[in-house]
Amino acid sequence: MSLAGVFPVLPTIFTAAGEIDERGVRGVLDYIVDAGAAGIVYPGLASEYDHLTAEERLEMTASVGRWLAGRAQFVVGASAGSAEEAAAFARAGAGAGATAAMIMTPHTLADDPLAMASFYRDVGNETGIAIMLQNAPAPMGIGLSMDAVAALARDVDAIRYVKEEAQPSGQRITGVMSRAGDALDAVFGGAGGRYVIDELVRGAQGTMPACEITEVHVRMLRSFASGEVAMARDLFERTLPLLSVQAVFRWRLTKEVLRRRGLIDSVYTRAPGPELDRHDLAEVDALLGRIADLTGIAVAGDGRGA
Repeated sequence: MSLAGVFPVLPTIFTAAGEIDERGVRGVLDYIVDAGAAGIVYPGLASEYDHLTAEERLEMTASVGRWLAGRAQFVVGASAGSAEEAAAFARAGAGAGATAAMIMTPHTLADDPLAMASFYRDVGNETGIAIMLQNAPAPMGIGLSMDAVAALARDVDAIRYVKEEAQPSGQRITGVMSRAGDALDAVFGGAGGRYVIDELVRGAQGTMPACEITEVHVRMLRSFASGEVAMARDLFERTLPLLSVQAVFRWRLTKEVLRRRGLIDSVYTRAPGPELDRHDLAEVDALLGRIADLTGIAVAGDGRGA
């Protein structure tokens, strides 16, 4: 069955001391599933995968598969600098029940399309799992052209999906789909869900946002799929201010909202980036208050705002 729908990226939750908080991760996973997501992605950029050790990634992949227990689909993040490493992460995902492995285009192969194709082909041959090519812009990825993405999909049988995040994502989704044809089963959008309606209109089969408002993204995509496009647009417009803050603070915004849901104790992140100050926290209060009817998050202020 082809992947479709909302696939939030599961964050890695840490204790205040910086160790992985498995109870916190499991609590967030259960929230995502209960909110109606079609599946989860782990570990992705929003999971701080590049700040996890290889051992942590393998152990957490196994745990996530065990906790998920078939309740939703699992896309394992297997991005790595070498085909051998990517294959090891993809293989671990397959063993944990993943149906696809999302792998970002390696920086070292940016100027060598033949080597890039060989990289993905080797991972596919080694693991037998379907591959989702993650095409992210620099500096996270390399932002392959539409022609290059489509050529990889045609040349490598294992590549069945693309997560397109280079901009303008809507145009690129249209371009990749028209160029790749039936070489792809589906194209997904990402970028935190900030362009999701345009992506859906252009034929994207799903989105892979951060997870803090999963129930709203699920309702949005269900509305769009049932022909209630105006409702989907209304939901999108109501969430966009919060997603704009998420674009700046990324993991920290996601974890702050999850903390306010009572799902996690610590908002610690290993990844560098700007911190939310007291004015930012007051703004988060205000934005959450405006969508409280959609999320059920009670906004009472915790003394850290204005």
